[in-house]
Amino acid sequence: MLPLAGVKVVEFCQVLAGPYCGMLLADLGADVVKIEPPDGDMMRQWPPITEGAGGGYSENFASINRNKRSVVLDLKNPAHKEAARKLVLSADVLLENNRPGVMDRLGLGYESFAREKPGLVYCSISAFGQTGPRAKDGGFDVTVQAMSGIMSVTGEPGGAPVKAGVPMSDVGTGLYAALTIVSVLRRVAGGGPGAHIDASMLGASLGMAALQTSELFGSGNDPKRLGSAHPRNAPYQAFKARDGHFVIAAGNNKLWESVTQVVGRPDLLADPRFATTLSRAANQVALKDLLEVEFARNDVDHWIDAFEKAGVPYGRINSYSQILADPQVAHMGWVEDMELPSGVKTKTFGFPIKISGVDTRKRREPPALGADTKDVLDT
Repeated sequence: MLPLAGVKVVEFCQVLAGPYCGMLLADLGADVVKIEPPDGDMMRQWPPITEGAGGGYSENFASINRNKRSVVLDLKNPAHKEAARKLVLSADVLLENNRPGVMDRLGLGYESFAREKPGLVYCSISAFGQTGPRAKDGGFDVTVQAMSGIMSVTGEPGGAPVKAGVPMSDVGTGLYAALTIVSVLRRVAGGGPGAHIDASMLGASLGMAALQTSELFGSGNDPKRLGSAHPRNAPYQAFKARDGHFVIAAGNNKLWESVTQVVGRPDLLADPRFATTLSRAANQVALKDLLEVEFARNDVDHWIDAFEKAGVPYGRINSYSQILADPQVAHMGWVEDMELPSGVKTKTFGFPIKISGVDTRKRREPPALGADTKDVLDT
């Protein structure tokens, strides 16, 4: 019942954006054959490397390469290149994240397949796109976060630029690419043609920044760093209590009234600086200072309990160990047991979306380098 059962994907990708896209397709049922050079995807060397009876294995690599098969091919070898072509011609999707031009030089570019297999969905992921003045430039998540504007709005006001802690440009591009691949597959299933998909990290990063670009288009002003605050809502950020920080999100007048009741400051309702959502946002620094005087009187647990009872959305600022131990995570069954090719038993965060009547739990452990070469090439 997996929605992509029967779809075959050949993945020529390393590190994150492309492999993440491939994993999403594999999680949804596609047979993803990962083509690796003799030395393997460079992410296989990323720590933590856990050692077992079968040697060491990267937990980072494992986290985005489950449900795939690994085939080792040296694409500079004519026989291996021909084997790769044969695999692609038997597949529905080719996914690659090399620099533009590399696949053409290898004889595996889109045009080399378009006439022979017009229904092929060929997805190229790159930093800046397949054409244009930056097409030949390489990029990594941090460089694209910088160039795309993400770092200009991340961090505290007046502070140094910082990147998002999660690799948003890589992962976001993988998500955009997976969505587009599935969309074109639907067209092909209806008798339409395949396509060459040009998924760039820069474009995806800007696409995810719709609120920021629209602020610029509408006001003519660049969005600014606000830390955890919101440009149009307040109180809507992290606040300091006596023993740590927590978040509340009171984005309307009713919730704001509840906040004043919880902190024992109903007088703030009459303050014209805080009369509307927009005025509170405009004066959020003053509002934060006033509220933190009250929050300093008690610990985080006190305020979390009080805001929960008052119906005000709140959040603990969890570490990953804390949130993965949360009962909601356990209830959803997101954390799955996994065994690495080294024999080490570990865990992974599985596919996070539920589909009625479909079991999206991991079907295949992450592969050892070249573990499936013979089986795949012999079929």
